[in-house]
Amino acid sequence: MNNYLAKIPNAVVIDLPEALEGYRTDESHIIGDLPLAVVKPRGPDALRALVRVAKGEGLTLVPRGTGTGKAGGVLPVGASIVVDLSEYPGETKTSPEAMALRAPASAFLRDAKAAASEKGLFYPPDPNSWDQCSFGGSLATNAGGPCACKYGVTRHWVLSVDALMEDGEIHRFGAEIVKNNAGPNIAQLLVGSEGIFGIITSAAVRLIPAPKERVAMLLPVSSWGDLLGLPSRLVGGGLVPNALEFWDPQVLQHLRQFGPEEAKSLPGEALAILEFDDTGCTGEKFLGDLMDLLGPLAEHAQAAKDERQREAVWAVRRQTSTMLKEHFPHKVSEDIAVPRPKIEAFFQGAQGLGLPIVTYGHLGDGNLHVNILGKSRREEMDAHVMSLFRLVLELGGTITGEHGIGLAKREAFLALSDPWQVQAIRAMKKALDPCGVFNVGKII
Repeated sequence: MNNYLAKIPNAVVIDLPEALEGYRTDESHIIGDLPLAVVKPRGPDALRALVRVAKGEGLTLVPRGTGTGKAGGVLPVGASIVVDLSEYPGETKTSPEAMALRAPASAFLRDAKAAASEKGLFYPPDPNSWDQCSFGGSLATNAGGPCACKYGVTRHWVLSVDALMEDGEIHRFGAEIVKNNAGPNIAQLLVGSEGIFGIITSAAVRLIPAPKERVAMLLPVSSWGDLLGLPSRLVGGGLVPNALEFWDPQVLQHLRQFGPEEAKSLPGEALAILEFDDTGCTGEKFLGDLMDLLGPLAEHAQAAKDERQREAVWAVRRQTSTMLKEHFPHKVSEDIAVPRPKIEAFFQGAQGLGLPIVTYGHLGDGNLHVNILGKSRREEMDAHVMSLFRLVLELGGTITGEHGIGLAKREAFLALSDPWQVQAIRAMKKALDPCGVFNVGKII
């Protein structure tokens, strides 16, 4: 063990090369460098020591939750120590009076959501890995999910953040109150920053009363294009679903062929899952208005008969990414987002460019999981990706709706972003982390 590692108190230190290998990967296609060590801090004293070591040895600290991210944001680059927060202490506490929940970064997101639910409250963010990812990781990546089309992403729910900063201390930014206008919101700067400014150790998030009703249905279509205008039609008619997911014809075909047993009988050329949780959504008035907005699509709508059937459909949706990865290990997966009114224009543009893509994902908010399955050379695949990104930006969208930049999209982000924006982020990095302690080499 290196001498500087022995100076870290109250922590588990791992430095055997064979034990470090697993920290070189996440759910992206990227493989990081071998870290010098992995440290699992068990208190603030360990974090203070880590900052001193990083400054003294010229190292960078790479925060890591459970490793479910898809952008390479937790992968080691260069001389680095991975800070595995899985054993960091803290208790998840729910306050019904404040309509808020505080949890440590080490908590699982599923447990934070369950703690809210036990009090009759609801914490909406629900990324595909909600049952596996850490609470801290969901904050650092500004996680989204199917519910984002109605409830927004993680950032919309954060009240305050505790974070380890460059001075080696843990600072609290924000407060558990509804109104707080005391200067720029540093908590919001940390959310989604992928650990380049500091390491989130805990946070307080806003809750709402848990929905008491829910209606879910399958919308099979015989013509794929019939789904594409549905998000704008629903929102324009005053109905905002809590989820509107879809599979295009190719993905649906792959699911039927390779997916779980429940997928083999999925109907339609393409298929959507439509769900509402509004008060009164199971009543005749709401359903009548919905059927009117659906128009011809209502003819083939299939309501989930019970919670078991609903969960079976959602299980298939959540397994889609894994299924595609298993059968197309060399695919390139992107999570672009375009404005709802531009969804049809996106698919027309992609067809015009001849991009070899299949898509599924969050149709309700225009966050589309685009997969390039071709067996082209790496250079050709990269060219396809850049063409995809340029099309998305021309339509007023973004190159990542929920996965983040990390290492996976760093080059594209730097090449396609407004140079002033890049310089502004670099200036903030220099101001908050002048010695380069935190997650150097990511995003910028």
